[in-house]
Amino acid sequence: MSTSLWFDNPRSLIQNELRNFLRGGSNWDRSDWNMARSRRLSGVFPPVNIYDNGEGFRIRAEMPGVDKESFDISCKNDQIVIRGERKLEDVEQEANFHRREREGGQFRRAVSIPQPINPDKVIAEYKQGILDIFAPRAEEAKPKKIEVR
Repeated sequence: MSTSLWFDNPRSLIQNELRNFLRGGSNWDRSDWNMARSRRLSGVFPPVNIYDNGEGFRIRAEMPGVDKESFDISCKNDQIVIRGERKLEDVEQEANFHRREREGGQFRRAVSIPQPINPDKVIAEYKQGILDIFAPRAEEAKPKKIEVR
């Protein structure tokens, strides 16, 4: 009989914990799940929503405190890359933080689009801390109406 340690197959551990949680038998409480979620999301900047509006894809990214001149947005194939820098105010050197959740510095976020886009027609606007990018579908990715004869 072979003994398997949890780290030999972490995927099955997660699957078992999720199965137990959904059955109501998990040892985890809501705070454990929130902590796991925050760990998963930490370091991901900017957070984005991507949706399909029929004509193309809209990417909305929350970026408070970013100067729009620092953006460098590029697209290639099915990927849009957002680069920039968020500068935070200087803090007194003697200051002791009680909580530090906002970070500054350079960032890079690449998002994949599920279908080919037309890179020549991508539009980006920045308003009130929200970067809004519209990436229209490439002509070959648009649905074609077939005439029945």
